[in-house]
Amino acid sequence: MADDLRKPLQQGVASLGLRLPDGVAPKLCNYIHLLHRWNRTYNLTAVREPRQMVSKHLLDSLAVLPYIGEGKVVDVGSGAGLPGIPLALARPQQSFVLIDANSKKTRFMQQAKIALGLENVEVVHSRAQDYQPDEPAPVIIARAYAATDDILASTRHLHGGGTRILVMQGKRDETLDTAGYQIKALHVLDVPGLNAERHLLEIAPL
Repeated sequence: MADDLRKPLQQGVASLGLRLPDGVAPKLCNYIHLLHRWNRTYNLTAVREPRQMVSKHLLDSLAVLPYIGEGKVVDVGSGAGLPGIPLALARPQQSFVLIDANSKKTRFMQQAKIALGLENVEVVHSRAQDYQPDEPAPVIIARAYAATDDILASTRHLHGGGTRILVMQGKRDETLDTAGYQIKALHVLDVPGLNAERHLLEIAPL
């Protein structure tokens, strides 16, 4: 199955204008293989077909790669490891923390971390609001598991003066009712093979 996924993945990565480190494409395909296998039992994602997972999960995650910048990335509500695992594979020198409150999903992420040799990933079984790191997060990313204001509220204790909060969205929504924050940018994402709107909202504390 990995070979069947390699071509659409490589074509999609090229369409995004990205270059992945050597050996990363096979690992991304192996991640989909692992997700597909676990999904039969644990219902980790509504996407069932592996080729659809390439566009809806891998390419959708990799599309935000140019915007994550540097520093540790905290992926809140990571679910099955999205976007954190694809990003961590693409950026092996950057640290990623993947947080989710669902124990089935964190068990899967831990297995994926081991299977893919992801030494730059930490998996945390916790609610976002209960996670207590030693210092503010440089980058927080969320794949729209909740409304933007709710994401800000649940991660407020992780924010510092230089924190960048990235919210992955479907339809464009620049509504922000939480005081003390400003929208820095809204990026329109063109995800190959995905016939749907995708946006990335970049927010910073004032």
